[in-house]
Amino acid sequence: MQPGVIKRNKPEMVDAQISSVGLVFYRTKLWFASPKPYLMVTGLLFFVATWYLLTEYLKVPRFEKLPGPAIVLKEWLSRDPIYGTSIYTPEYYVHIWKSFFRVLQAFVLATCLGVPLGLFMGWKKTFKDYTFPILETLRPIPMLAWVPLAILMWPGRELAIIYLTFLAAFFATTLNTLLGVESIDEVYFRAARCLGFKPRHIFFRVVVPGALPFIFTGLQISMGVAWFSLVAGEMLAGEYGLGYLIWNSFILVQYPVIVIAMITLGFIGWASSAAIRFVGSLLMKWKVREVV
Repeated sequence: MQPGVIKRNKPEMVDAQISSVGLVFYRTKLWFASPKPYLMVTGLLFFVATWYLLTEYLKVPRFEKLPGPAIVLKEWLSRDPIYGTSIYTPEYYVHIWKSFFRVLQAFVLATCLGVPLGLFMGWKKTFKDYTFPILETLRPIPMLAWVPLAILMWPGRELAIIYLTFLAAFFATTLNTLLGVESIDEVYFRAARCLGFKPRHIFFRVVVPGALPFIFTGLQISMGVAWFSLVAGEMLAGEYGLGYLIWNSFILVQYPVIVIAMITLGFIGWASSAAIRFVGSLLMKWKVREVV
């Protein structure tokens, strides 16, 4: 190899020659060419088979009262569902939309507040000394413990549910962003100062790009915790939403509807995290990734 010539791996050479969207399609093609998606499908099929054996075929104690996959699927796909909830009932989509819109509001608010706060906490040590103890004191408090205060603080049920969902997402976003800034090697800061960078240039050209991988990891985590915090809030104070549907179905002894709502939550949560990963891959095409 000639002096001054940097040898690049094949995936990196391809990444440099195609657009951001093309890069996503290229990596998606490689993903489908790998055994990963087929192992995922196999794992899901194994889970459903185990579920069927425990609940419907063997009827193992502790599982015999739970609805099996055949019963749930029949109710879910029925045009005339026994318990009134299926893909053909408008109310089912009202519950989905209400939950999704609440999570979206809480997630956007947590991102807009948590990311800047985490960046400044990692960048300015004095600021971290003031704020980190407060954050670490409030973070371990369970979301259910915040329910009475949320109802007292915010008029109406809607704002209280969004507030509870926001809290969980906010802590996850802030702490992961802080960890991202602290993971940046001090060498980059010294090099930037030697090159005459002003503090604002260091912040936007060193701190933000360096913390970006951790930020998107935190956003995926915050999306997940936002969903299960939302369910807790909707169970206690909701009128619509998947959490309300789960709790109301339990009270009315409509067990297949509980599983339908839970599976719906899982699919929507997975799609939400996938969307965040997609945006992250567009913004971080410079990041070297392992390609199997």
